[in-house]
Amino acid sequence: MPDLLIELFSEEIPARMQAAAREALKKRVTDGLVDAGLTYASAAAFSTPRRLALTVQGLSDASPTVTEERKGPRTDAPEQALDGFLRSTGLTRDQLVARDDKKGQVWFARLTVPGRPAADIVAQVLDDTIRNFPWPKSMRWGAGTLRWVRPLHSILCILTDQAGAQVVPLTVDGIVAGNVTQGHRFMSKGAIKVSSFDDYTAKLKKAFVVLDPAERADHIWHDATNMAFAQGLEVVADDALLAEVAGLVEWPVVLMGQIGAAFLDLPPEVLQTSMREHQKFFSVRDPKSGRIVRFVTVANRETADNGATILAGNQKVLSARLSDAAFFWENDLRTVRAVGLEGMAKGLADVTFHNKLGSQAERIERIAALAREIAPLVGAKPDLAAEAARVAKADLQSAMVGEFPELQGIMGGYYARDRGLSDAVANACHAHYQPLGPSDDVPTDPVSVAVALADKIDTLTGFWWINEKPTGSKDPFALRRAALGAVRLVLQNGIRISLLQIFLEAYSAHDAKSSGELFREELDAKAAAARWLGVSPQEADRIYDAVYAERQRLGRIDTSLIDLKIDWSVIPHPGADLLSFLHDRLKVYLRDQGIRHDVIDACLVMPNNDDLTLLVARATALNDTLKTEDGTNLLQGFKRANNILSAEEAKDGVEYRYGPDVKFAEDPAEKALFAALDAADATIAPALKSEDFAAAMGAMAALRAPIDAFFTAVQVNSDNQILRRNRLNLLHRIRETCLQVADLTRIDG
Repeated sequence: MPDLLIELFSEEIPARMQAAAREALKKRVTDGLVDAGLTYASAAAFSTPRRLALTVQGLSDASPTVTEERKGPRTDAPEQALDGFLRSTGLTRDQLVARDDKKGQVWFARLTVPGRPAADIVAQVLDDTIRNFPWPKSMRWGAGTLRWVRPLHSILCILTDQAGAQVVPLTVDGIVAGNVTQGHRFMSKGAIKVSSFDDYTAKLKKAFVVLDPAERADHIWHDATNMAFAQGLEVVADDALLAEVAGLVEWPVVLMGQIGAAFLDLPPEVLQTSMREHQKFFSVRDPKSGRIVRFVTVANRETADNGATILAGNQKVLSARLSDAAFFWENDLRTVRAVGLEGMAKGLADVTFHNKLGSQAERIERIAALAREIAPLVGAKPDLAAEAARVAKADLQSAMVGEFPELQGIMGGYYARDRGLSDAVANACHAHYQPLGPSDDVPTDPVSVAVALADKIDTLTGFWWINEKPTGSKDPFALRRAALGAVRLVLQNGIRISLLQIFLEAYSAHDAKSSGELFREELDAKAAAARWLGVSPQEADRIYDAVYAERQRLGRIDTSLIDLKIDWSVIPHPGADLLSFLHDRLKVYLRDQGIRHDVIDACLVMPNNDDLTLLVARATALNDTLKTEDGTNLLQGFKRANNILSAEEAKDGVEYRYGPDVKFAEDPAEKALFAALDAADATIAPALKSEDFAAAMGAMAALRAPIDAFFTAVQVNSDNQILRRNRLNLLHRIRETCLQVADLTRIDG
C-alpha cells in the first residue's frame, strides 16, 4: 500500500493562518480520498512559513469496483421517461431487467463502476482542494486565475511504495506537480529531490528547515529557558506567542538581548505587552525582583557573528517602541497626580456606553451604588467598594490603555497605588473585569468581588432593560459571558445572596435614570414593563399597579424598587426572566462539574432558587444521592407511587391529599412505611431549615427499603374502598415527603 506525500510551496503564509490551514488540508484531502473509495492508515499535516505538507500512510492502491442497481420507470411508462433513464445509465433497453414492484413492473439497471487507481483519485482530490482552499484571505498573481494566500510556486505530490516513488500527474493553473522542493530561503541553495516522507523530512532538516511546528516551538522554548536559567532569570510563559513565533521561522535561532536601563522601571506588563505586540519578543524576568530585564527574540537564520547584528537592530527598534511606552506612562502619572483617578475618569462622561443606557460615567455611578449594596453580603466595606467602583474604569481615559487596550484595569491598579489608595481598591481595578472566560481566575478579595459582581449585574440588567437580549447564536454584548461570570463569582466565593433583590436594586438605578422614567409615567410604564420583562400587557398592568400603589402608600413616587414592600410571589418579578437566563448559564457550568441537567431542573423549582449557592448545594446533594443504589431505587419507588396516585386521582376526579391513618394499615410492611415516613419527616424538615441537604437526602434515601417492601406486600387498589383510599393517601404522603427535598418528577429514569 503506497504512502502519499503532498507539499504546497509558496511565499510566506501568515503565522496566524497556519494551524487552520494544516487542518483544512488534512481534512479536505482525506475526506476526498475516502469519498472516492480509498482507505488509509494514518495522516498528519505540517506547516512552515513557506509550505503546507501532508503525509498519508497506508493508502489503498485503487478504489474497489462497485456494482449498484438503479431503479427506473415502469415498463408501461412513456418512451420519453425510458429514454431519459437509458441516457443517465449509459445502457440500452436490452440491458435492462423488468421486475415486479409495488405498483407494477419496473425497469432496473445493473451498473458496474470500475475502480480507479489511487494516483488518479489523488490528482482529482488535490486539484479540487487547491482550487477551493478556505483561506480567510487570498490573492491572485500574474496572469493566472488561481487564488492562494500568497503566490504558490510549486506542488510536490508523490506516491511511494516498495517499487519506489511515483509523481502524481497533476497540473494546477500551469503549476506541474513534481518530486522537488526547496530548503531554507537563505541558508540552502538548489532544488531538493525527495522520494518519501522520511526522505523529505531528513533532507529538509539538512537544508535548515524544521518541518514540524511543534518541534520548532519545543526548540525555541528549550533554548530560551536554558539561556535565561544560565543568567538566573526566567522566561515569561506565553503559549500564544510561542505558537506564533514558531510559525514565523523555518530554522529557529534563539537570541537574548538587553533592555535599556531607562526602561527597566516601567511596569512589567507594559514591557511585556509592548514587546509581544510590536516585536514578537519573549519577556525575561528576574524572579527576585519581578522586573522584566531581558528579552528573547527568534531569528530565522544562523549568522557569522552569532546574531550580534540582528540583536543590535532589534534593540534599536525596541528602544524606540519603549520610548513611546515610557512617554504614555509618565504622562498618565502626571495626570493622575494632578487630578486623581476620579479626575481622570471625568472624561468618561463623554464616552457613550450604549445610546439607550447612557455614558460610561453614568454606568460607573450605577455600579458604585450597586457595589455598595452588595458589599456587606460579601464581607466588604460599603464605602471601600463604592470607592473602588468609581475609580476601577478610570484608566480607560489613560494614554497607556489607549495604546494597549489589553492593559485596562492593570494600569488602573498602578495609578491607584501611586495615589496611595488601598490595595483592595487597586486590585479591584483589574479584578473587577474577571472572570473573562470559563478558565479565567475568579476574584476572591471582597472588594473586588463586590465591584465585579456589580459590574456584571449592571450590564445584564441594563441590556434586559432595553430589551437587547441574546437571541440564538447572536450575543453582540457578550451577555452570556457576563452571566457565567456572575455565576462563577457567586459560587466560587460561596456568596449567599438573593439575586432577585439585587436585580431590583439594579433596575431601580435604571428606573431613576432612564429617559422613559419607567414606573413613573403610566402610559410609558405599562408598555415598557411588557417589553423588558417579557410579560403580557395584563401582567404588566399588575406590576405597574402594585408599584404605583406602594409608592402612593409611602407618599414618595421616587422610592426605589428595592425599598418597596411588594409580594413578588403573586405577580411577575421584574428579575424573573433574567434569573432564568442565569439559570441556563448555571446548567452549562454545572454540567462541566458532572451534575446532570435534570437534577438541576429538579432543584430549580424549589424555594429560594435565586440563591445560587443554596441551589447548587441542594443539586450537589441530590446528584450524590442518585449515584447510590438507595437513591436510584428510591427514585423508581417514588415514580411508581406518583404514577399510581396520579392515575387514580385522574380516574376518580379527586385528590388523595388527606392524611392517611395508621389504624387502617393491615400489613406489617404498610405499618413500617408509616413509621419510616414519620422518621423521615422528623429529619427532613429540620435538615432543610438548617440547609443540611445531605442529611435531608439521606433521610429521603432511607425510604427506599420500606417503599419497596410496601409495593411488594400491599395491593394499593384494594376492593375495600376504605383501605384503598387510605393507601392512596399514603402514596400522597410519599410524594409530599420526597418533594420537600426536590421535584423528583423532573428526574429522568
